[in-house]
Amino acid sequence: MTCQNARGFLGPAGVAVGETVDASKVRLGPDEALALLDGVRTLVAAKGKKLETFDLKTERPTDAELLARLMGPTGNLRAPTARVGTTLVVGYSEAAYRQVLGD
Repeated sequence: MTCQNARGFLGPAGVAVGETVDASKVRLGPDEALALLDGVRTLVAAKGKKLETFDLKTERPTDAELLARLMGPTGNLRAPTARVGTTLVVGYSEAAYRQVLGD
């Protein structure tokens, strides 16, 4: 449902998507999820109504703390996950998407 919400937001906003990976076919575990953070300065994690922002450049949390935000109950990377420049957004929150995309 959250992936549908993300697509529903991005399409009308006119956001060009560079690459799409089907999370039901490509599973990313903890090591791959942490590797996604290479070059990322800000992590925005949305879960329900809760929105957390982490400055990875100045105060990077431990890998365990990061994985708690990145991984879903199946042990795979939570979807949707979007990289916008040096920001990684995990989970769907309209407020987070507006913040990151400058809308």
